[in-house]
Amino acid sequence: MPISKVRKRDGRLEEFNPQKITNAILKALRATKQGNKKSAEKLSHQVVNELEKIYSGKIPSVENIQDIVEEILIKNKLVKTAKAYILYRQRRKEVREIKEFFGVKDDLKLGINAIKVLQRRYLARDENGNVIETPSQLFKRVAKAIASVEKQYGKSEKEIKKIEEQFYHMMANQEFMPNTPCLVNAGRPLGQLAACFVIPVEDSLESIFDALKLTAIIHKSGGGTGYNFSHLRPTGDVVKTTGGVASGPVSFMKIFDEATNQIKQGGVRRGANMGILNVDHPDILEFITVKSDGKTLSNFNISVAVTDEFMKAVEKNKEYQLINPRTGKVVKRLNASEVFDLIVYNAWKTGDPGLIFLDEINRKNPTAHLGKIESTNPCGEQPLHPYEECDLGSINVSKLVKNKKINWKRLKELVWLGVRFLDNIIDANKYPDKRIEETSKANRRIGLGVMGFAEFLIKLGIPYNSEKALKAAEKLMKFIEKEADEASQQLGKEKGNFPNFKGSLWDKKGYKYRRNATVTTIAPTGTISILAGCSSGIEPLFAVAFVRNVMEGTRLLEVTPTFEEIARKRKFYSSELLAKIAETGSVQNIPEVPEDVKKLFVTALDIEPEWHVRMQATFQRFTENAVSKTVNLREDATPEDVRKAYMLAWKLKCKGITVYRYGSKENQVLTIGSLEKELGEKHVIAESEFAGGCAGITCPH
Repeated sequence: MPISKVRKRDGRLEEFNPQKITNAILKALRATKQGNKKSAEKLSHQVVNELEKIYSGKIPSVENIQDIVEEILIKNKLVKTAKAYILYRQRRKEVREIKEFFGVKDDLKLGINAIKVLQRRYLARDENGNVIETPSQLFKRVAKAIASVEKQYGKSEKEIKKIEEQFYHMMANQEFMPNTPCLVNAGRPLGQLAACFVIPVEDSLESIFDALKLTAIIHKSGGGTGYNFSHLRPTGDVVKTTGGVASGPVSFMKIFDEATNQIKQGGVRRGANMGILNVDHPDILEFITVKSDGKTLSNFNISVAVTDEFMKAVEKNKEYQLINPRTGKVVKRLNASEVFDLIVYNAWKTGDPGLIFLDEINRKNPTAHLGKIESTNPCGEQPLHPYEECDLGSINVSKLVKNKKINWKRLKELVWLGVRFLDNIIDANKYPDKRIEETSKANRRIGLGVMGFAEFLIKLGIPYNSEKALKAAEKLMKFIEKEADEASQQLGKEKGNFPNFKGSLWDKKGYKYRRNATVTTIAPTGTISILAGCSSGIEPLFAVAFVRNVMEGTRLLEVTPTFEEIARKRKFYSSELLAKIAETGSVQNIPEVPEDVKKLFVTALDIEPEWHVRMQATFQRFTENAVSKTVNLREDATPEDVRKAYMLAWKLKCKGITVYRYGSKENQVLTIGSLEKELGEKHVIAESEFAGGCAGITCPH
C-alpha cells in the first residue's frame, strides 16, 4: 500500500512527498561527487519501495525515512555519500537541540542565530516569561495588524485577507522586514511601531525635561531618538531668572544619557540616541571631545552639524564665527581647519563625532515649507522635523538574484507591497505623544530601503569595490525609488495625499497625488537582517567566516553561504580552510582561495575608505531621506584617512557620514580575539546581534 502520510518530529502529520527524499539524496551525492539527478531519482525510488514494504498501512516518521535512506545508500556501495548524509543528519540534530534549548518552535527553518534573536527580542511571552509564539505566528500577527488598517479605507474582508497574506509571505520568505518595534509591538497592547523619532530641545528647563520625559516613553516602547542641542545657551552664559550661569548643552546630554541607562527598550535593551551640535555653537570644542574617554555618553552617537560655508572655510584654512544661540551675537572666531582636524582626530580615536550635512539635507527636504530640519535619528539615515517619526522597512535584495539575473518583477511587487505596509503602519501605530501623532500623520514619511546588498553583488559576480558595483547600486536604487514613488502616487489617489502636500516639493513638481512626503531610506538593518539571513543594509560583508557567540558557552562557526557554495563547486572547500579564514574573517591572504574569488569576497576592512563613501553617495542620489553607511577603517588607518573620507562625503553630497576604525571602542561587538585563552586560538568573534556595519555604534533597528 502506498505511503500517504509522514509523522513530523513534533507529532504533526503531513502529506508524504517523495521529492523531498530525492532532494536530500541529490544534495549528498553532489557533495561527494558520486552521482547526479538521475541517480538520485533512482535511489529515491528504492527508498520508497522499501518504505512501502515495511510501513504498508502505517505512518512512518521522518527518522524512519532517514534510516532507510542510509541503508539504501550503503546497499548501493555509496559509502562516502552515506557518510555525508549521516553527518548532515547529525548537524541537523544538533541545530534542533540548540533551538529547543532556546524554547522556540522553529516552524520556518531559520538559522540558529535568527532563532536566538527572535527568542531574546521579538517573540511574545506569557506573564512568566515563557515564549508563546512561533516565528510564523509572529509574522502572521504583524501581517494581520498592519493589513487591518485597510478597513478604514473601505476594503472588503476578502481584499484585506489577500493583503494580509501578501504581507505575511514577504516576511516569512525573508524578502522584507519592517523595523524592530513593528515586529515586537504590532498586534500587541503596546502598539508603538516606529523606530525613529526627533525631539526638539529648546532653551528652557521646561523644554529640556519635557524632551527627557518623552525620550523615556519612546525608549520604553522600542524607539530611538535624535536631538539637536544647539538652541541651548552655552556654558557660563547668563540665566536672567536666577542670576546664575548656564551649564551648557553637554551637561544636559549627560542627563539624557543617564536616563537612557535606566530604561530598557520594551524590557530587552537600552535605547539609542543621536546628539547633534551645530559647528558654530560656542561649546563646539567641548562637544567634539566629550566622548574621547570612551565612557562618557555611551548611549549617544554624536555628530557635528556642518554647513557648506564651514567646509569651504576648512578648504581655505579660514576662520569662522561662533554664535550665542540666546543672543544671536558672534562671541568668538575659530580656525575652521583646526576645528575640523579636532573632529577628524576624535572620530579616528573613538568613532565619534560623525558629520551631518544640514545644508544638503534641507536642499533635498520635500517639506521645506514647514521649516528647517535640524536633526536625525540615532544612525543618521532619517532626517526629521521636530516631533516627527518615520517607519522603516527593508527589502532583502539577496533573495532576488538567481543565475546572475535580477528578478525585477518580484522586486517591483515587494516595493509596492512595502510602501503599502509602511504607510499602513502610520495608521496602525499607537503614538507616544499627540504632537508626534499629528506631525507624523501630516507628513506620512516612510523609508523603504534594502539589505543583503553584499550578497546581491556576489551573486551577480561583482566585487563591492568596483565601478561595476556602483553601477549596479545605481540601477537597483533608481528602480526602487521610481517604483516607490509610483506606489505612493497610487496610494495618494486611493487613500488621499499627505495633509502637508500643498506647498511641498511634490506639489511644486506638478504631482496630483503623493501619499507620503518621502518613501526611501537606507537603514543599518541590524537584527532584522539576521532574521532575513543576509548582510546589513548596503554594507560589505564583515567577515567571510567567523565565530558567532550565540550564548555563553555556545559558539558556532558561520560561513557566508555563497562562499561555501562556490568553494564546494570549485573544489577548494575544506573545514580546515574555513577555520583558517575565521582567524581574520578575510580570504585575501589565503593561498587556497583563487584570485577571482578573493576579489569577489572582500570584507569591510579589505575595502579602501573611498569605496565606502562612493557607495554611500551612489545610493544617496536615489534615496529621498538619507543613507546609513559606516566607513569601516583598519586598525592601522590614520587621521588623514578619516579627513579624506569626511571631505569626500561632503563633495559627493552625502547627508552625513560615520567612520569606525577597528579597535577604537573598548566594547565593540566584533573582535578578533582568543576563543580559549589557554589555547590562544584567534578568531573573528561576533556577538549574537551583530549583523554588520559598525562594530561600535548603537543601532536601534
